[in-house]
Amino acid sequence: MPRAKKAAAPTSPQAKLASVIKTARDAMRKDAGLNGDLDRIPQLAWLLFLKAFDGLEENREITDAKYRPAIEAPYRWRDWAADPNGATGDALIDFVNTKLLPYLRELTGTGAHDPRDVLAAVFKETNNRMLSGYLLRDVVNKVNEINFASSDDIHTMAHLYESMLKDMRDAAGDSGEFYTPRPVIRFMVQQVAPQLGDVILDPACGTGGFLVEALEELEPTVETTQQLRKLHGNLRGIEKKPLPYLLGMMNLVLHGVGQPNVIRGNALNKPITQISKAERVDVVLTNPPFGGEEEKSIQANFPADKQTAETAWLFLQLVIRQLKDGGRCAIVVPNGVLYDDGVGARIKQQLLTECDLHTIVRIGPGAFAPYTPIPTNLLFFRKSGRTKEVWFFDLPAPEGHKGYTKTRPLRYEEFAECKAWWEEREESERAWRVSIDEIESSNYNLDRKNPHRPEAQRHRAPLELVEELLDAEAQVLLALESIRNGLGSAQ
Repeated sequence: MPRAKKAAAPTSPQAKLASVIKTARDAMRKDAGLNGDLDRIPQLAWLLFLKAFDGLEENREITDAKYRPAIEAPYRWRDWAADPNGATGDALIDFVNTKLLPYLRELTGTGAHDPRDVLAAVFKETNNRMLSGYLLRDVVNKVNEINFASSDDIHTMAHLYESMLKDMRDAAGDSGEFYTPRPVIRFMVQQVAPQLGDVILDPACGTGGFLVEALEELEPTVETTQQLRKLHGNLRGIEKKPLPYLLGMMNLVLHGVGQPNVIRGNALNKPITQISKAERVDVVLTNPPFGGEEEKSIQANFPADKQTAETAWLFLQLVIRQLKDGGRCAIVVPNGVLYDDGVGARIKQQLLTECDLHTIVRIGPGAFAPYTPIPTNLLFFRKSGRTKEVWFFDLPAPEGHKGYTKTRPLRYEEFAECKAWWEEREESERAWRVSIDEIESSNYNLDRKNPHRPEAQRHRAPLELVEELLDAEAQVLLALESIRNGLGSAQ
């Protein structure tokens, strides 16, 4: 008797969506206009954006008979993309390039946070990069299989989208400075502990990682539709570059934020003295670009004695000004911020005078690879008056390794010891504190090595290391001189 065939296991929503996305990306690999994930992912992102947005619009139309769609026929996804036998080839390319994208760029809203303004901003610098209308139709048909009217599909797609952003980071190399490792984001958000009602800002929001993490942290506490709307409106971002802006908007839309409160622009483009009390926020979570240089016109937006081309210093000043009294911040900075003097020392003096810099978490080299191999630091402070002491926590490199790597990245679990320590604050092999008097007497040097691990050199200031080498060399020269003199007198 023949054995009955075993029934195929049902495909999970995540596996089904992953298969759809993979098929779409495979089709895009055949198109001559796309070179690698740096081209494919933005192309896929704006198609996903339009499909997701149309799903949100359809839901609004069902629940509100008076709702006027932000995108009108024949430019809605359902009009030109939903029919698998719709326009293809040159006709599709012509429609997308000469009608659809120009229409979206020229949309104008009638009030604050109007979705038409959001769409115009998203598509201002978005272009169709595909050359084959037949391959574009194949990709559109695949994207159309995703049901964004389903909250399950949106949730699953959001996580798949984050994996695509990671792929983009790996492909980007030096262009990927807008990506922050998810474990770092999650730890920073949890330790700042945003609350419902807080206005949360990332002035260099990139692909929206901090805003999405804050959203996911707070959503379980939401009890009413009004609270959810307020939470969405309280998530605010600014992003300078067009590509991460598009990806960040898409990221928020996929997480259910229909009208992301994200501005396309340079957060440093306004004199900080013009930031009014009404513009200040409760929480800032950010990983601003560092190592870059801003032009003179941007530097002029800052006090004369604190002007510098280094973006990390400018963003730190911006954040101090942007916080309300009592506001909290978690910010990623490179080692240079801790040991720099001159302008850097004056900015640190301001930080320690106006804010309570209560914690610095020191992370070993490689956590932000491939963008920078240098160690980085997480600064946590509250705008509540002068710092009395600074606690340091040393997050060690993986056991048996000098630092983190692509094959051994930083994992969220490695923050567990720091999280357990956070409330009690006792000195340990990893934790120590430095008084404000000691910091002030050292010209605001915050580059403090772990006194419980004297062998650790990875956080020492370059100047300190150079001086030590010069001293050692001088001692060697003195010893050699003594030996030479001894040899001379023996002859």
